[in-house]
Amino acid sequence: MAQDNRPENRMERLSVVVYDGHFDKVHYALAMASSAAALDMPVTLFFTMDACRALMISSSDGQPVWRTMPLSESGGTGGDMDDRFQVRKIAPFEDLLTACKELGVTFMVCEMGLKARDLSADDLRKDIPVEPGGLVTFLSNAAKDGSIVFI
Repeated sequence: MAQDNRPENRMERLSVVVYDGHFDKVHYALAMASSAAALDMPVTLFFTMDACRALMISSSDGQPVWRTMPLSESGGTGGDMDDRFQVRKIAPFEDLLTACKELGVTFMVCEMGLKARDLSADDLRKDIPVEPGGLVTFLSNAAKDGSIVFI
């Protein structure tokens, strides 16, 4: 039976817990969020634990911290994979981040996750509108006919 993709049958909201600190998983969360937002679906990305590093300000050498994040299945870094993505015409990390921001995706960062990794809101990028919050805030934002995805 074919799935009915009419807007009235679409989930109300996509809420994504971005927990994993591997570049490829955070990249996929951004791809999922930007795709859902492009379909006019409200989206919240809830960054916690090691995934918070993806939103950190550039390190002293001027490179975004996400470029140094490890990959989940092979050696190398997020920067290595992102460079390969660009050659293959796959949306790079910064483009996805910008798309999410421009499409109105809500970026929420778990206060507990920051504390657990000895980080603070001051360590995060200033060009991304990040809302502080916790699990109660995140879950209160989720819709009854929405989906919560854990990455």
